[in-house]
Amino acid sequence: MSRRPVVFRDPLPDVVTWRAQRLRRAGFDRESSEAAAADTRLDLHAMLELVERGCPPELALRIVAPLE
Repeated sequence: MSRRPVVFRDPLPDVVTWRAQRLRRAGFDRESSEAAAADTRLDLHAMLELVERGCPPELALRIVAPLE
């Protein structure tokens, strides 16, 4: 069974704005929230859940970051 590669498209501007606002409300700084909001590889809900459980925003971002 072969798997198709996952292709990420650029998110719509309204979606990026919404994601950035959610991250800012959760405590992410402006630069990090804007960069993370535009990166569709990052799971917004995972980052928010980590922060809700007491994880610092910077560490939450590192945890969900894809391995290069």
